[in-house]
Amino acid sequence: MDPYAMTTGVLRNPDFLRFLSSHVADELGANISRVALPLVAVLALHAGPAEVGALSALQTAAFLLIGLPAGVWVDRMRKRRVMMATDFARFLLIGSIPLVAQLGLLSIGMMFVVALLAGASQVFNDVADQTYLPELVGTGQLSDGNSKLEVVRSGAFLAGPGIGGALVQLFGAPSTLAATALGSLSSVLLLGLIKAPDKPPAVTERTSLMRGIREGLAYVWRDGLMRMFVASTAAVNLSTSAVLGLSVLFLADEVALPPGVVGVLLMTGGIGGLIGGLTGGWLSRRYGTARMTWLAVSVASPFGLLLPMTQADWRVVCFATTSMALSWSAALTNVGQITYRQTVTPEHLLGRVNASVRFMVWGIMPLGALLGGLLAQQIGVREALWAIMTVRLLAFLPLLFSPLPRMRDFNELQARS
Repeated sequence: MDPYAMTTGVLRNPDFLRFLSSHVADELGANISRVALPLVAVLALHAGPAEVGALSALQTAAFLLIGLPAGVWVDRMRKRRVMMATDFARFLLIGSIPLVAQLGLLSIGMMFVVALLAGASQVFNDVADQTYLPELVGTGQLSDGNSKLEVVRSGAFLAGPGIGGALVQLFGAPSTLAATALGSLSSVLLLGLIKAPDKPPAVTERTSLMRGIREGLAYVWRDGLMRMFVASTAAVNLSTSAVLGLSVLFLADEVALPPGVVGVLLMTGGIGGLIGGLTGGWLSRRYGTARMTWLAVSVASPFGLLLPMTQADWRVVCFATTSMALSWSAALTNVGQITYRQTVTPEHLLGRVNASVRFMVWGIMPLGALLGGLLAQQIGVREALWAIMTVRLLAFLPLLFSPLPRMRDFNELQARS
């Protein structure tokens, strides 16, 4: 490894800039479609609440349905080709909706199919994405690269729905989806401009699908720190999904805030995530990637207890402070966890390990939303938030009993091996 590459910023790598630009097009388009897709169902097909809910569920159902097999298949393929193929598939799928709508043939059944297949494409894209970065940058630049990608994800999450709403207002929902589809096509073209060779898969032996899945899960279980990361993140995601499911109800009914204020407060989480992505590279260089990850979780967790204190006066800042602090922490923790997996996992297993972790920490989120609603129905919304945020406060405990607090950088593990 060139020492110069270890110390210079990742933005000096032209191929990484192309990779980052493809993320801008892809992530922004995906977050715009979060608004445009249900609006097409409502405005063009007069879909009811159950149909809109099913449409939203189908966009994420693929993480549970094919999340684990996707890791096995990605390990057998060239990663950049997987990303290009799945982006092109999203271009065709999303782009078909405005075309079919123009012909007067659009149906809710077709939209269900498109949502499910587009979600499946996204699963493969996400797994290949996290597996590809180590091929593009040096080990010393992984944290910086992941921080830059986190900036794009958080920025798109923050800006995408607003841009989507404005585009729907100006041009209509079908035309907005056409623009989203072009974003996926732009991502394909930008990935195609990367000059670094697309490495052949490291997997040399074709194993059965079930054996491949077991190997990925077993590696996660054997790695003590990775296992603790999964336990902590699963607890965080369980509580986060419960809070997200109750936030609108809490702010609008319990706190009695006007819709405009509710919208602004719900955006503050995106601001925290954006700050986390912007500061992640600097913090990892200043304090070490492992130490940054541990401190982010420890410092931010107590802020969760502010959220149930929110009232329709100056205490409205409690919600904003909690959202920003926890999203900032989540962004830094994501950078740290992904960097750790990319640093210690053998190349031939990385796709399966990424898919296994994603399956476990994302698969618990629907359960969190369900439990949050049931708890609020039994004891009240504010009381439920107190209970949920107490669980969130304790989510860092698995990391306390891991090697993380004694480490500065994750590459120390490579040096010892």
